[in-house]
Amino acid sequence: MLSRVAENIYWLARYVERAENTARLVRVNTQLVLDTPSGIKPGWEPLVEITGLHEVFHAVEREPSERNIVRFLIGDANNPGSILSSLAAARENCRTVRDVLPRSSWEAINEFYLYAKENVQTGLTKSGRYDYLDEIIGGSQRIAGLLGSVMFRDEAYHCSRIGRNLERADMTTRIIDVRSTDLFPDDVLESRSLDTLQWISVLRSMSGYQIYRRHVAIRVNRADVLRFLFQDPRYPRSFLHCIETVEESVAELDNKSPVVRRCRTLRRKIRQTEVADLGQASLHEFIDELQIDITALHNAMADAYFPPPLVLEAAN
Repeated sequence: MLSRVAENIYWLARYVERAENTARLVRVNTQLVLDTPSGIKPGWEPLVEITGLHEVFHAVEREPSERNIVRFLIGDANNPGSILSSLAAARENCRTVRDVLPRSSWEAINEFYLYAKENVQTGLTKSGRYDYLDEIIGGSQRIAGLLGSVMFRDEAYHCSRIGRNLERADMTTRIIDVRSTDLFPDDVLESRSLDTLQWISVLRSMSGYQIYRRHVAIRVNRADVLRFLFQDPRYPRSFLHCIETVEESVAELDNKSPVVRRCRTLRRKIRQTEVADLGQASLHEFIDELQIDITALHNAMADAYFPPPLVLEAAN
């Protein structure tokens, strides 16, 4: 398979996953506003921090209000990480590799993008937001299910799987890092009920609340949630599961690849770290290390399988 094709398929999967994750964040925060006691409102700016787009947001918006942030994350063309921008990028990547992917995948992604674009104004309203975000989440899952059910298990399939799980691992760390500290104002975090509500929102951001209660514990607490989201190999959105999946697919491409060795090192780090014992400062430092590791994994993938970046020649 051509390196250009491998890169496009990898980014196609990442962009679809990014759109779904962003929709999850906005939907859960919308619900959390309704669930919190009167007089206590969770902030909206942490959502910008989670997506790593703080500087981009403040370059186009001044006030971190609900309306501005929701518009920024859902439909702002100036935000490369918005739902609409992510789906546009996914569509373009899919268009360039239509001969490699199943024909139905192009049709599905094209229709999905057109829905998101044509209904974005409805999604920005409070009355239409929930249904719009549900459709984005459902559409992303349909794309992933389609690719997983009809793609031949060749290099294209594994590039898609690697992209989706690296994006998911990155978002898992970002959600834990920001949501564990900045969801409510500092002066109300001492309340046990609000602390529990905060960690429930972390689980719901990744659709893990019901699974956690069935397989981990009825009560939601910080230590168990951290172990579940970082180290449970059975949960598809846990960091460990994502890295193990990336390792499996890279090994199918080349078992001697340096990317495989990086995955194994990262997997050992996750398994050997007592995440439940980390204080907030230590947890933040640990997550910073993981995000650096994810970037290193991406760069190793790019070096091994993607075309080299274009270098513009200096004018004579």
